[in-house]
Amino acid sequence: MNAWFWVFIATYSLNFLLFLSMVFLERKKFTTIVCWTTVLTILPIVGYVFYIVMGNGLSIRTRRMIRKHKLYYLDYNDEIKRTLRSHGGIENELKEDAGLVKCCYNFGSMLCPGNEIKFYRWGHEKMADLKKDLLSAKETINMEYYIFADDEAGQEVMDILIKKAKEGVKVKFIYDSIGCLGAPRRFFRKLKKAGGKVAEFFPPFGHIRLLNLKMNYRNHRKIVVIDGKIGYTGGMNIRNDHIYGTAKKTSPWRDTHLRIEGSGVYLLQNIFLNDWRYTQKENSAPDEYVKQGYFPKVKKKGDISLQVVESGPDLPIQKIKETYIKMITNAKKYVMIESPYFVPDDSFLSALKIALASGVKVGIIIPIKPDHKSIFHVSISYLKELLDLGADVYLYKGFLHSKAIVVDDNKVSIGTCNTDNRSFALNFEDTVIIYSKEFTASYWQSVMEDIRASVKIDQQYYKERRWYTKFLQAIYRLGAPIL
Repeated sequence: MNAWFWVFIATYSLNFLLFLSMVFLERKKFTTIVCWTTVLTILPIVGYVFYIVMGNGLSIRTRRMIRKHKLYYLDYNDEIKRTLRSHGGIENELKEDAGLVKCCYNFGSMLCPGNEIKFYRWGHEKMADLKKDLLSAKETINMEYYIFADDEAGQEVMDILIKKAKEGVKVKFIYDSIGCLGAPRRFFRKLKKAGGKVAEFFPPFGHIRLLNLKMNYRNHRKIVVIDGKIGYTGGMNIRNDHIYGTAKKTSPWRDTHLRIEGSGVYLLQNIFLNDWRYTQKENSAPDEYVKQGYFPKVKKKGDISLQVVESGPDLPIQKIKETYIKMITNAKKYVMIESPYFVPDDSFLSALKIALASGVKVGIIIPIKPDHKSIFHVSISYLKELLDLGADVYLYKGFLHSKAIVVDDNKVSIGTCNTDNRSFALNFEDTVIIYSKEFTASYWQSVMEDIRASVKIDQQYYKERRWYTKFLQAIYRLGAPIL
């Protein structure tokens, strides 16, 4: 027997072990296992390398460590519980959406009434308020971003963080290792030298950035909490194209971000501290965070009730996806989705099909200028199925990075989570479920502006596709479960 025979045996033995790992240890979904098995069979050596970099699951040890360092709402100081209850409780709020409220509650999110929320359509608007709020910080600044670039936008915010750290404000900052791959570590060390604390989420082996075996799992969150009273989250990263729309290929860059004041800030603070506790292997008692000012008593600021749902690869349930499905299946009038990518799994797609069959109007807006052409082709493929059933499909004439779902006239979800398998299953994400007719009406006006700036596509759009485009879309769709 020659050497190639043994290479063949070794390669396929290794692939078989990976198959067993996916089934029994990582417990991946059936469609994902089939997809990876196909890749490993057709491209045994290249596929193996690709799987190690992009497909291997979080280790049991990593999952346990994340859970070990989590703060749970039941651990909160009694004062925080009383503050939330003083604004109203789950028993007497929002009877019309009691099922959704209960679902999110069982996913770990308290109902937080008494909030004031502002949304931003453009990065420069968010940046102006964020800088103002950061400069007014008195006690604490907690910040985490998937992308925080060493460019004009990043330097503006970093200079303020350094200034506040030198003034004695407790600054904690988390950046994602893969999302911030283009920013040198010395950029973040400046904050550390000024007295702030900096953490890298899922740092690479030996601090060599290209040797990151967890690069498939990103902390995609964008959270800022100032003095425990003001919170930000949404789609906008700190980078010039997100904030100032400077990239010509994706201009105009339309996004959605939230500024929250009220008891809902507690939930964003909790998510940040969970991530911080994991990166620092910290086990401080919940009361300690109250004493340090991270959970101050918050006064009622408005009339909006909200919940914040988080999800991640450390959890057995894809909580944000399941929340979206609950919203869609509860819809009575319409569902409108804004997302840069539309690569749903079967359960999400089925929920939309059931809504359409039930007489609910469904609209979906994605960008006409994609930043990833392969995902755009997959999105177009999935959207045809819904278009055939009567959905309205729009292509925004620019890059739409907004992650929003509007349901009927009283609910909106806005956060960091795209409607794709990566966000649902692989990334650490958060989304804010907002229960308010007034806010929904306001955001609906924003949606109408996006529709006016979009092209509505129909069956003719698909008929006019070139044969090679159809071929590419069919090939790309085979990889949808692992995109």
